Order: sequence, then structure tokens, then C-alpha cells
Amino acid sequence: MVVLEATADDRPKTAPGKPGPTEDTVRADREDTRSPVRRVLLGVLFVVMVVPIYLLVVNAFKSQQDILDNPFSIPLGGLTFAHMSAAISSPQFNVIGGYGFTLFLVVLVDVFCILLAGPAAYAIARSLKRRTQLVLLYFLAGTFIPGAAVIIPVIYVLREIGLANTVTGLVAHDVASTLPVSIFLFVGFIRTIPVDIDHAATIDGAGRYRTFWTIIFPLMRPAVVTVLILNSIGIWNDFVSPQILLSPSSGHYTVTTAIYAGISQYSTDLTKVFPNLLLAVAPVVIFFIYMQRHIISGLTVGAVKG
Repeated sequence: MVVLEATADDRPKTAPGKPGPTEDTVRADREDTRSPVRRVLLGVLFVVMVVPIYLLVVNAFKSQQDILDNPFSIPLGGLTFAHMSAAISSPQFNVIGGYGFTLFLVVLVDVFCILLAGPAAYAIARSLKRRTQLVLLYFLAGTFIPGAAVIIPVIYVLREIGLANTVTGLVAHDVASTLPVSIFLFVGFIRTIPVDIDHAATIDGAGRYRTFWTIIFPLMRPAVVTVLILNSIGIWNDFVSPQILLSPSSGHYTVTTAIYAGISQYSTDLTKVFPNLLLAVAPVVIFFIYMQRHIISGLTVGAVKG
């Protein structure tokens, strides 16, 4: 068998005066070929996200007949604020009244979540013991359990300890459900903070508890803001937990449960459905749009060390 080897003359040559393709040019060519697909995907995603919001906003100010005839149209002469005014002032729907209780719930859960997740994440991040890492895996396991799957066991547990159908029981459940993700984000961020800061604080006479709250915790601002935003949006939009853990006899309604209690018997009256849904969704959408840059920075700040 004869093996032919390519000589220098047989190898492909570039034209004189023209340099060969570099890595940057090859990467740029690949990005150019991917850009049409990327634009199409972004366009589809934009339509999927914008169309529901558009329908919600437009139909909240239209009559029943206009909504049924053409839900996508904008009848400039037929827009009215009467239905929105009725949704705000109606005691039956009580969406505005649900704002106060939901905000109270959000603040209370966020405070307890930070008080518990912060020190726990600090202890896990600064420990090199194997059992401590197992504790982190235990918390991470909570992120894979659907909330609806544990709601029935939670009811039995709350009944046994006397917290069924109480605000305290709902707060305890919400705090427990927010801890896994909060601890995971905090641990990743704290590990990017040099341990030398802890050693310097120890030399100055500060204990571990004081070191965390006075030195480490102020440095965790991006991660804390991210956790607060994610938890606040999740609690505001939660429907299953308050609906099941707080019965109507408790007299407490969140924004989502107030809408369900008010319009469930008038589901075919779209002039009541759309204004109330807009009142419930508008605050969280505005809040998310305003705070989205903090979410992105908080999620990526601990991703890469160095």
C-alpha cells in the first residue's frame, strides 16, 4: 500500500496579499448565519408575550359586545372607563382591598426569608465539611418539588400544630417555599466574597453573627435584591396557597383570591373579568419591568468567580 502525503505544493494556498480566515472572522460568519433564526425566535417570543397583555389592556375599556365582536380592535369612540371604575369601587370584587393584604404578606415573607436564608447560606458557603454540602443539597431538593404536590401534606401539618386557616400558617408555608432558591443564590454569591474579610473581622473581635450582618450582608446587595424581587412576584401571583390555606371564612383575600371570589360567578361577563385582571396584573408587570436589570445582575454576579 502506498501512502501519499501532501506536500507543501499540494496544500491549499491563500491568494497573495489576502490573509487567511481568522478565528474572529469565522465566529462573525457563524453569528451572521444564526442571526435570522435568532431574530425569528425573538419575534415569536415577543408576540407570545405582548399579545396577552395587549388583549388585557384593550378589552378592559370596551363593552361586552365589542369584546365579543373583535377582541383585537381598538374602538376609539367606544372606549369607556366605567367598567374599570366599577371594578375599583365594587366591594364585591375587592381587588383594591386585596392589595393591602397581599403587600403585607409579601413584606412579611421577604423579611423572614432574608433573616433565615442569609445566615444559613453564610454557614454553608464558609464551611468545607461534607455534611454541610449535604445540607445544601437538601435545600436544593426543595426546588424540584412542585408546590401543588405538597399542599395537602401542608394542610395536615398546619392542622396538627393549630395553624390551619390562619395568616400565620400561610406565612410559614410561603417562607418555607422561598428558602431553597434564596439559599442557593446566597451561597453562590457569598462564595465570591474573599474569606480574608472574615479573618480580618475575627481579628478585630467580631463574631460570626456580627461578621455576617455588618460586613458580609451589605456586600450581598445584588443577590438580596434579586431574591426579594423573585419572592415578591411569586407571592403576589400565587393563587393555590392562599386559596386553600385561607378559606373564605377567614375574611382575608389576596389579589388573586379576591378576583376568583368576585368574578367566578360572573365569568361570562367580560366587562368584569378584564378590568379586575388588569388591576391584579398591572402592579407586578410594572414592578418587573422596572426591576429586571437588578434580577439579571443578581443572577449572574455569582456565576463566575474572578
